[in-house]
Amino acid sequence: MEEDEFYSAYPRVAEEIKIGPPMLTKYERAKLIGARALQLYYGAPPLVDPSIVGSLDPVVIARYEVDNGLLPVTIYRYQKGTGRGQAIPLRLLLEVERRVVGGRIYR
Repeated sequence: MEEDEFYSAYPRVAEEIKIGPPMLTKYERAKLIGARALQLYYGAPPLVDPSIVGSLDPVVIARYEVDNGLLPVTIYRYQKGTGRGQAIPLRLLLEVERRVVGGRIYR
């Protein structure tokens, strides 16, 4: 069997990301922001002080939380047809994005 067939289900470094791009896709980002904004709208406590964000809008707060890696979330990616999947922590994807493309940090 090839070396690529064995990888950690939870990668520790960017080189261990075997499924999908090594950064958060725009679809994953949109899904996270939408889900978190909905939670905030229904009364979940924000993970950051709204005065730091400068807005009480749930979408703005959710975007800040996602883009700064404050959410304890894991993205699960899978390959169709092979049955292989990989759980990747949000912090790892954002770390790689910041290293590679400069990232997005909203203040």
